[in-house]
Amino acid sequence: MHNQARGGLLKNRIFVNDNVSANLIAFADWQQNANEIENTKQQGVILPGDCEYQAYINQLLKLPIIAVFFEKFNDGRGYSLARLLREAGFKGELRAVGDVLVDQLFYLKRCGFDAFELRADQRQADAITALDSFSVSYQAAADQRQPIYQTGP
Repeated sequence: MHNQARGGLLKNRIFVNDNVSANLIAFADWQQNANEIENTKQQGVILPGDCEYQAYINQLLKLPIIAVFFEKFNDGRGYSLARLLREAGFKGELRAVGDVLVDQLFYLKRCGFDAFELRADQRQADAITALDSFSVSYQAAADQRQPIYQTGP
């Protein structure tokens, strides 16, 4: 029988129960108290795809989790935001949340996401398979710093 479980949080190719989500706060709320929150046990922040985060990059890089919210599945700003955060040196968990579809997972991973909170109607079994949609990627990305043509035969 096929696994019909849907939605959920995928980390390291395993669906997990996450108790950290309750500690993620909206960027607008976090901005108002960024210095104060930095000194607490705050777990992380939820960034909208269109946020102006640059003034807070030093505080953001210290957080263990940054979630990027996709208002609609076809909004590509979250992909760019993930890549920019990784290039700035963010080493923590980068989680895609919101309208996240199975079809996006391979590309989200390439941009630097390492956790994916699927939309409720998405099948978990399909999600794990989608991470390996392609066996080779030609271009450099957050998950592969060197393009394939520079790796040699």
